[in-house]
Amino acid sequence: MAVAKRGGGGGGGAAAAAGQEDESTTLASAIGNGEDLGTLIRAAFEIGRPEALLQQLKGFVKSKEGEIEELCRVHYEEFIRAVDELRNVLVDAEELKKRLADDNAQMQEVGRSLLSCLEELIQWHATRANVAAAVEALLHCSGALEACSRVNSHVERDELYPALKAVDCVERDYLQQRKMPATALASALEQHIPRFRGYVEKKVSAEFSDWLVDIRGVARDIGQLSMGAASSARQREEEMRGRQRQAEEQSRWGGGGGGDQELQSSCYVLLVDASGEEEEEAEVAKRLQLTPVYRAHYIHECLGLGAHFRAYYLDNRRLQLQSDLHLPPGPFLECHQSLFAQMAGFFIVEERVARTAGGLVDALAVESLWDTAVTRMASLVEEQLMRMPGANHILLVVDNASLLAATLRGYGYNVAPLLEALDRCRERYHELLLAERRASVHDVLANDKFEQMLLRKEYEYGMHVTAFGLQASDATPAFPYVAPFSASVPNLCRIVRSFTDDSVSFLSHAGGATDYYDAVRQYTDRLLSTSVAEALLRLVRSPTLGMSQAMQLAANLTVLERACDFFAAHIARSCGVPPRLAAPLQSRAVLRSSQAAAQERMLELVNSKIDDFMLLTAHIDWTPDDAPDHGNAYLNEVLIYLETLTPSAQAILPPHAFDRWIRGVLTHVSDCIVATFVSDDVRRFNVHSVMGVDADLRVLESFAHERFVSTPQLQGLGGGADLKSCLAEARQLVNLLLSNQPDLFLNPVIRERSYPALDFKKVMVVAEKYKDLPDRLFRGVVGGSKPVSKRKAFETLVKRLKEFV
Repeated sequence: MAVAKRGGGGGGGAAAAAGQEDESTTLASAIGNGEDLGTLIRAAFEIGRPEALLQQLKGFVKSKEGEIEELCRVHYEEFIRAVDELRNVLVDAEELKKRLADDNAQMQEVGRSLLSCLEELIQWHATRANVAAAVEALLHCSGALEACSRVNSHVERDELYPALKAVDCVERDYLQQRKMPATALASALEQHIPRFRGYVEKKVSAEFSDWLVDIRGVARDIGQLSMGAASSARQREEEMRGRQRQAEEQSRWGGGGGGDQELQSSCYVLLVDASGEEEEEAEVAKRLQLTPVYRAHYIHECLGLGAHFRAYYLDNRRLQLQSDLHLPPGPFLECHQSLFAQMAGFFIVEERVARTAGGLVDALAVESLWDTAVTRMASLVEEQLMRMPGANHILLVVDNASLLAATLRGYGYNVAPLLEALDRCRERYHELLLAERRASVHDVLANDKFEQMLLRKEYEYGMHVTAFGLQASDATPAFPYVAPFSASVPNLCRIVRSFTDDSVSFLSHAGGATDYYDAVRQYTDRLLSTSVAEALLRLVRSPTLGMSQAMQLAANLTVLERACDFFAAHIARSCGVPPRLAAPLQSRAVLRSSQAAAQERMLELVNSKIDDFMLLTAHIDWTPDDAPDHGNAYLNEVLIYLETLTPSAQAILPPHAFDRWIRGVLTHVSDCIVATFVSDDVRRFNVHSVMGVDADLRVLESFAHERFVSTPQLQGLGGGADLKSCLAEARQLVNLLLSNQPDLFLNPVIRERSYPALDFKKVMVVAEKYKDLPDRLFRGVVGGSKPVSKRKAFETLVKRLKEFV
């Protein structure tokens, strides 16, 4: 049978036989159990082995025939019946076989059509699998191409970071996972991705290079903006401190309401400062574009070149810093502002980069750059300041350098080395400032006419008088007002005030110290002592100085001494020291001594003029026969001169100076009169000439007394003594010469009471001249009575005085 043939042969014969035996057993069991054989038959046809089934059936039949024969022998009758039944079965079997053959043919026919359909179905399944694979491959390729398209779109929009991320996705999702079925496309991507990354790296590097070029100009603008903001903040801070000091003073003196207003104003200033800082920050952020730096840094990080880019950034910025610190040709004064603005902008940019660029530069790197820069700037600035010829130039540079320091201090940089370098130029600056102010003082004094200032308007009074505290009282005078000082005084006050302001500006900005009050006071003392006082003293000692000039100089020095209180208060106010703690200036004593020298000089000039008038005593007849009817000519000249000069001196000089001066003048007149009697030019004189001198003294005493009485300020000075007491020596000498008992001078009690100002030697010399007169002259004095006794009295006086001398 076909099944047997297909199953036999080869090495598998035994296995096939075992299989057939199992199948026969199964078939016999089914037939024996009366089960339906349709399932077995269908299975045989399905596997294409109907002959095997038939053979098994025949085998079964044979086995059963043997059993039947055995049974027939045992059961013959049953066997006959069984034969009959078997024959019937054979007929049925034949019919079944025929029917099976027909069914088999029919099934073969149907199977061939189904087989054709099955082959088509298999082909279709294969085609579908191929199409699915192709679709899947196309989807992968399409995804890769879409990603590449997105990359191109990002590049066209200059979005390099997203483009680079998209390329990373293509490489990770398609190339590394081998999902790219198109070998040509995969190969192209593998070639172009490195090129694309190189392109991106070159592009951001080019943008960063352009940024390096542009940032220098931007940094300069940012530095100028920030330093301008620092200057405004400094000015607002100074105004706030001034308001606070004013509020403190008002509250100290009971002005509580005004103090509250000032404190509110100070709070408003603080709000304005905060707003100004926010505006500055916004303006800096607006001008400072760090996008190229951020993008270059992030892209290099994505490319795995972060360390290389960080080193590249620091190297280029270090080179730029070295270039910025290199001075261009030309004066430092012209380029220092640009240098400071460049430095401020450079480190503002570095601070922003370190804070926002995600680790591009760290704090140590920025600090290293700053240490290099501040060391170089400190050395450079100090060297240039020491070379500058003008104090204004130094102050300008120091002001800008302090603004640089204030600006960068706000960004956390250590600016102490720069401020220390500025502070080391303190002496140099003040030497130049003193020299300039000394020249200004010389010019002011050279152009002064030494005439009292005429102030026609109240604003002139405020500008020249009250602005420097030169007023004698708080009451406003009537205008026009004649000031006791000349035009040089307010000008000198302006020079001193400007010196103080410049010194405060320098010391407050240089060194960063807050306690510079003592230094400003010392420098101001030096200016007043070595420049103002010495210049005025040179004028005082000038041989060409006139009396009016000397008087005005004395008045000016008095006013300048009073102005020292204003200078001390102004220094305290400028340095933030409460006025109650302000220390007096030591230069006041120097001005006071110069004032005394001017008064002495004025007295010398007056005395010299009086000496000229006293030369007229050579024309006096010292032995007239009769008593004179009027005073001597020299006295008229002296009196006219004093009456002309005294009102001016009284109007200009302060009471104590005028008292000292007028007493010195009158004392000198008295000395001249006594010296005339003592001099060799007067060899003899009589009582009539003494009476003439007595008349002269009475006129002078009347002038002195009237001046003393009409000037209440003098009555509390000079111990309260009348001005005519300055003529005491001449008066006592004349009284002695007119006395009837001149020998009483030898009595200590009488001498102490009536002649305390007389000197023994002078009295002896004068008495000798008086003694040698004829008797008739003595008789003229005493009316002819006891002429001998008076002569003897003078002779006794002279004799006794010679013993004393």
